[in-house]
Amino acid sequence: MPHDPLDIAEAWTGEGRSVALATVIETWGSAPRPVGSHLVIDADGNFEGSVSGGCVEGAVISEAQDVIASGEAKLLEFGVADETAWRVGLSCGGRIAVYVERIA
Repeated sequence: MPHDPLDIAEAWTGEGRSVALATVIETWGSAPRPVGSHLVIDADGNFEGSVSGGCVEGAVISEAQDVIASGEAKLLEFGVADETAWRVGLSCGGRIAVYVERIA
């Protein structure tokens, strides 16, 4: 089984799954994953890869479900200045921007 999220996304789409891809597009300060990190999510909530960790990924997976359903991409931002960032666990002092798009 492939371990690269992009390879997994290709395999899942080949199986006919509805798939979203989340990509870290920008970081500021301390961030758990670098720009270019990927998380692939299917319509059933299965996922592979990583864009942050902990509850941030939970929030990204939840938003990805909406992206799969609507087909509309979303730009998500998490950071300590944002009250929701504390709720989802990005308290490391950094901020991240994650682009989530449906790819199949």
